[in-house]
Amino acid sequence: MDADLRLAESVISADEKVDDLQRDLENRAIAVLARQQPVATDLRVVVTSLRMSADLERCGVLAQHVAKLARMRYPQRAVPRDLRRTILEMGQLAQRLMAQAAEVVITQDVDAALQLEKDDDRMDELHRMLFQHLMDDRWQHGVETAVDVTLVGRYYERFADHAVSVAQRVVYGFG
Repeated sequence: MDADLRLAESVISADEKVDDLQRDLENRAIAVLARQQPVATDLRVVVTSLRMSADLERCGVLAQHVAKLARMRYPQRAVPRDLRRTILEMGQLAQRLMAQAAEVVITQDVDAALQLEKDDDRMDELHRMLFQHLMDDRWQHGVETAVDVTLVGRYYERFADHAVSVAQRVVYGFG
């Protein structure tokens, strides 16, 4: 939102750490599967953990995409002034949903996991509002900016979907 090149570079480089963490989890899960041959609940926990880590890795990639878009448009901003409030809310909501998903993983609170899915409805609403704005006859920012805004909106919307998916996996894997 602020054309902060240093922050964009930090997010881009942090994705490698997320990838490393996912690979480490996969290696540990494979070791557990090979050595202990878990069944029933234990197997479900291992498989659920693997699927969660894939969702979280994907979130890292989506954050990296947002940062790369910011870097590509630097020193300009990818989002025009009239859409900043909507995109800012989408970004903040995506972060909040992921924080809630993390809390669900820690507490294994099934009710909170189910609530997260309802909270995601706001993201879907913001995503629809974004498209309505882009399709409005008064759009004056050109095709390139429309593509940028569409991508950023999609990245945030998918990030939120992955947060919901992580929480839903708690219901399946631990509930």
